[in-house]
Amino acid sequence: MKINLFTKRNCPLCDEAHEILQELKHEIPLDIEEIDIYSDDKLLETYQLKIPVIVSEGKELDYGKISIETLRRKLKSH
Repeated sequence: MKINLFTKRNCPLCDEAHEILQELKHEIPLDIEEIDIYSDDKLLETYQLKIPVIVSEGKELDYGKISIETLRRKLKSH
């Protein structure tokens, strides 16, 4: 499953989200792409106050303080 993780530098919540995705990768096949929101003005405008944001197939699965249980459930049902 392709996952986009929208992040920025020096973001502890983004680091936590990355770790959670790496842990879930052992259970669910994930292809994770990290995207810095500062690489594109539209991304910055869209996600600036929400990061980290986890998106799959255009659908936001979770953002902000990521819950591993919530994300696991959403990934398995997605």
